[in-house]
Amino acid sequence: MKRKLLYSFFIAAAMSFSGCSSFLEENPVDQMPESEAYKNPEMIYLNTVANLYTKIGADAGGSGLAGTDRGLYDLNTFCADDAILPTRGGDWDDGGLWRDLFTHNWGVNNGLIISTWDYLYGVIVQCNQSIDKLTELKELDPSNEYFDIYKAEVRGIRAMYYYYLLDMFARVPIVESSLTQMKDVKQSERSEVFNFVKKELEESIPLLADEKSADQGEYYGRMTKAAAYFLMAKLALNAEVYTDNDWTDQSRPDGKNIKFTVDGTEKNCWEATVAYCDKIKECGYSLNQGTNGFLSNFVVNNEGSKENIFVIPMDPTLYKARNMYLVRSRHYDVGKALGFGNGGWNGSAATIEAMKAFGYGTATPDPRLELTYYTGRVVVNGQEVINSETGKPLEYLPMAIKLQFDKSDTSMKMAGARMYKYADDPTATEDGQCPHNDWVLFRYADVVLMRAEALIRNGQSGQADLDEVRNRVGAPHADATLSNLLKERMLELAWEGWRRQDLVRFGKFNDAITDRPKTEAYLQVFPIHANTLAVNQKNLTQNPGYSK
Repeated sequence: MKRKLLYSFFIAAAMSFSGCSSFLEENPVDQMPESEAYKNPEMIYLNTVANLYTKIGADAGGSGLAGTDRGLYDLNTFCADDAILPTRGGDWDDGGLWRDLFTHNWGVNNGLIISTWDYLYGVIVQCNQSIDKLTELKELDPSNEYFDIYKAEVRGIRAMYYYYLLDMFARVPIVESSLTQMKDVKQSERSEVFNFVKKELEESIPLLADEKSADQGEYYGRMTKAAAYFLMAKLALNAEVYTDNDWTDQSRPDGKNIKFTVDGTEKNCWEATVAYCDKIKECGYSLNQGTNGFLSNFVVNNEGSKENIFVIPMDPTLYKARNMYLVRSRHYDVGKALGFGNGGWNGSAATIEAMKAFGYGTATPDPRLELTYYTGRVVVNGQEVINSETGKPLEYLPMAIKLQFDKSDTSMKMAGARMYKYADDPTATEDGQCPHNDWVLFRYADVVLMRAEALIRNGQSGQADLDEVRNRVGAPHADATLSNLLKERMLELAWEGWRRQDLVRFGKFNDAITDRPKTEAYLQVFPIHANTLAVNQKNLTQNPGYSK
């Protein structure tokens, strides 16, 4: 059994939040007397830092950074070109929700957008409460240095949540205290939010722990230096996007003119990306090698992977978090074959574009094809799964996928390659939704590919880095061009929630693909939902391109 995390022992003052009319609305803490909640360093940590980690994973839709549905992960995944959640006759219609997401037909009242915004700001509210309390305690006892260490960890977590807001919503309010009144909240330009996240991480990193977050122990699942370096690398790699205050005019700042200071040396954003990627490597991370090196990041007991940088700890008996993505993708009969009565929802699948990128149906498919998808007859525990409707072996049809199937289409229930990347856990609970595989948020293979891309954008060669990733899986040589890097990121990182961001950075997000025509540039960023705008009409305005 996994070692129980410090933050799982006792969440003395966990603060709840939900979608509400005001994204700054505070809810009262539990009824524990304050004298008990903050009586010693351990209790202070539990009630100002540890409770925040319970929000990174979740067991309900709309919450968590990944693992659940109708929230951040889905918003980033099903609007890109690698995954699709088709309407299969009467299944998965949901009022056109998933079709609208895929075709970029969302508006200011889209449920996934609302839940994602409320979730991100809900955690930020809690971070602000913790920072305010730590500041207060520090004033009462200035000699204790652990207050500064705790605050740095909270600021790192808060910066991560603002990073997601920056990436997805662009122009958002920066709120740094729980004492801020709604009438005083001002909307910041995207470049201001970028600078805020950058500053928060830079100032937090010196006090963050050196330990590995994916290793069991005291720092398991926590914000450490390497996780913060990863976020800094993402900020630098996407700096041209994040400093662009008008993303609708097809013009961006030049990355060579966007400056970072790393270890006292000024660098452009591409040089800074390389520097932060190198720092992660210096922390002891590397690619898992060997026959199962790629898949070892996603096995049932994947704690301690030298490649995984930041994870959502998963243990059905200890943590209230789930990963429903395998369940959502697999056919009903596969779930039954695995011993889960309702362990297959027959939903998400790979797109036609993904199958072409992986070389499905060609003589030389990418080696990661069968490590990422089920593409043909399905075998569970050495036996073929039988399709209960036909009495024949169940066979997925990758190239038959489309956005919407008529009820009379006989291929609709088998269409599409399905998620394979995370290993099935026979000991999972909740019909397979609560497995032991930790969900991987940040991974070193991504770091290597970020470094390759930054080198190329800076006029250098990224060949050695691209080779490192491809050689690990036995893929043949590919020239290190930007076009090949974008393709490689799909091959390596499918199902991991990065594709929307990658396409935006490469200027490809709005391109036409199968079942979706070209869309408008303003759709690179999601709208601020109507409820939030209504709360503070004086100081908040809608993102460009959306109706108010």
